[in-house]
Amino acid sequence: MSISIEVKGLSVFAGPTRLMGPVSFQVPQGGTLVVMGETGAGKSLIAQAILGTLPSSLRAEGEITVNGRRVDHLSITERAKLWGREIATLPQEPWRALNPLMHAFRQVKETHLFVANRTKPEAAAETKQAFETLSLSGAENRLPGALSGGMAQRVAFAAATAANAPILLADEPTKGLDAERHAKVVERLAEVPQTGGTLLAITHEAAVARRLGGDILVLRDGELVEQGSTTTILAAPADRYTQSLLEADPQNWPKSKPSDIGKTVLRVHDLAVARGKKRLFEGFNLDLRAGEKVALTGPSGIGKTTLLDAMAGLLKPVSGSVSREKTLSKHSIQKLYQDPPAAFPNRVRLKHTLQDVARLNKTNWSDVLQILEQLGIHASLLERKPDEVSGGELQRISIARALTVKPKVILADEPTSRLDPITQRETLAMLDGIARANQIAIVLVTHDKNISAKWSDRTISLG
Repeated sequence: MSISIEVKGLSVFAGPTRLMGPVSFQVPQGGTLVVMGETGAGKSLIAQAILGTLPSSLRAEGEITVNGRRVDHLSITERAKLWGREIATLPQEPWRALNPLMHAFRQVKETHLFVANRTKPEAAAETKQAFETLSLSGAENRLPGALSGGMAQRVAFAAATAANAPILLADEPTKGLDAERHAKVVERLAEVPQTGGTLLAITHEAAVARRLGGDILVLRDGELVEQGSTTTILAAPADRYTQSLLEADPQNWPKSKPSDIGKTVLRVHDLAVARGKKRLFEGFNLDLRAGEKVALTGPSGIGKTTLLDAMAGLLKPVSGSVSREKTLSKHSIQKLYQDPPAAFPNRVRLKHTLQDVARLNKTNWSDVLQILEQLGIHASLLERKPDEVSGGELQRISIARALTVKPKVILADEPTSRLDPITQRETLAMLDGIARANQIAIVLVTHDKNISAKWSDRTISLG
């Protein structure tokens, strides 16, 4: 059996600091490698090093062979010739993968046309089939900015798999998806090795790892914890850290204590919202009270993000009203975005962004650093730009930024979807503690029924 990917002694550095490695592995043709570990452990760095897309501030050492050819010494131009044809990628952030000025259908169709070299009728037919399979019908003419996070993820998946490249690197491919669409994407991933392709999948979900099978690498703080058969390691982990990842699954969380709920701080009355010309829902009502934790659930694309935008005053509703308690300013309502790269200026160092927010809101910088420490973010990460940290790290930094404003209402759009189970549990526990101490009301969008049941005071389901 031929080897599709072979990695020997791979490490990634920022200056003299080793961020990840060394790791070595082989993935045969028709094989699967799953990479699991905590947020910021270096999982995505492995995929970026293989592709040659590491940020310019980072460097890789070690040998990387793709389909029998050493690629680690090739120029970026030479490595780019492999993209889409020999090796395809589904990045963690669809915002970074999709052209913001091109409609969804065309983005996928062009991959069929120019990468897979299909005829126009064939490309259109294949794209139509992919949109139907991934429940994207109706999104054909939308720009990425008009798609929900889950829909954007599925469009990116359709584009990444359009040319049937023999190797697929999938970085957290199921984040932000409801149960039905989650299952469809996992099944599509499982088909890659079944049809002779090679799959390298990065995930923090044990259920996804079990379904994909193959071999597994478990990373912690950039170091290899254990490596071997996925079935064997997940059934009987040799390392305590791997066991703790499995134990931290939301279904094993204890039920949160009821919140100490105060007066109404935000009232939503008979609300109807739309994106473009499409009305998503109407007749929505909510009295949100101080200190209350409300979970908002529903299928991907139904309008959960749009509802939060209307509640935050970022989108004018079609009808109905949103009113806040008279003593609250508009800045008292803060939104946590599902896709944090869209909420940060990509050329500005994270430290400058947070310092600006702290200065405008008269928050001591020491308080900001304390919040970051509670969230497991080292201050040194703030010297980087948004695309130089992991998606999970950026999400936690966005939480710290929102808390810097000292809000009374937090509208959280899938704020932990990028986090491993341990960090997810710790982050939501920290939000719970801050909400209790400061009587902050939180509306949490989540697709995880266990999180909504265990963490919130009540759940509202759309659709």
